[in-house]
Amino acid sequence: MKTCLRISLLLSVFLVSAFANNAFAQSKTPTIVDREKDGKLDFKIGDKVVTTYNYGPTVAKPYFWPVVTLGENRVTRDWPMLKDSPEAKDHKHQKSIWFCHGDVIPEGIELKQKTKGVTGVDFWSEETNFGKIVCVKVGKIGGGASAASVSTMNEWRTADGIKIMDETRSFTLETAGNGYLIKMSTTLVASVCPITFGDTKEGSFGVRIRDSVTEKEKKGGILTNASGKQTEKDVWGMESPWCDYSGPCDKGTAGITIIADSANALKSCWHSRGYGLMAANPFGREKAGFPDRKGNKELVKLPKDGVLKLSFGLYVHDGSAIDAKVKEVAGK
Repeated sequence: MKTCLRISLLLSVFLVSAFANNAFAQSKTPTIVDREKDGKLDFKIGDKVVTTYNYGPTVAKPYFWPVVTLGENRVTRDWPMLKDSPEAKDHKHQKSIWFCHGDVIPEGIELKQKTKGVTGVDFWSEETNFGKIVCVKVGKIGGGASAASVSTMNEWRTADGIKIMDETRSFTLETAGNGYLIKMSTTLVASVCPITFGDTKEGSFGVRIRDSVTEKEKKGGILTNASGKQTEKDVWGMESPWCDYSGPCDKGTAGITIIADSANALKSCWHSRGYGLMAANPFGREKAGFPDRKGNKELVKLPKDGVLKLSFGLYVHDGSAIDAKVKEVAGK
């Protein structure tokens, strides 16, 4: 009788434990949901939307917003998406997280509308005569217990609406370290004409961190790169496999790391600023002013039908760069 009772109790404990572990596993399962009518892709960890990819027809270029850690810290700036946000109202084109470049030159195509100081098409700013990155298709969403993925197709168009380049942009969502990792791969195709990427600091995979995290606020926020260098003074314009921006949020310290894939043919320098910008730029050269590109005037060019593939990781984490084990997650 006692033996049967003991076995019954052990079985109950096992079943409860198994159910709890399964529930925990489900609570961490990454998924992506397409809200096609709204032009949005919701990236979810369990039942929690951690970020949304805004790709609808009204945006100048697709962007992630809002961006929330698993510890419920909002880590990117809410303005200009939230008009009444108390945060700094500058650089309206720096919408949370985006990918583009500030000078894309379509060789052989006459541009009727141009941005001052830009040779080709300006996909970075959103002041006058800027280009648009238009999402024309969202592919099938894939998923499993540990990751979710989706591909999108974009057209890079001039201010006049003329297509100059095609792009396939793919995302994979998974948990990692103290947060989650979004892997972005882009395939840029010079499908219309030869393309030259102009020498400008205004690029390319960028984050606008929330005000409280910025170095400018002097509340403990700090930029850190893979060499252990910190602050804008020692990070800006330097080549590095990754760069992190972490600082105080509503519920403790949190931050974001951008990781440049070691397989990229082009290494990235960092257009990272104390006011809140952090961007991996593989195209800037000497003219951009990057110290690590001094003397390098060789522009990145694609022949007609040429292809350029680049991959980056976006690690959204709670804790500082050290607490979040950024080095381990980045693999460097």
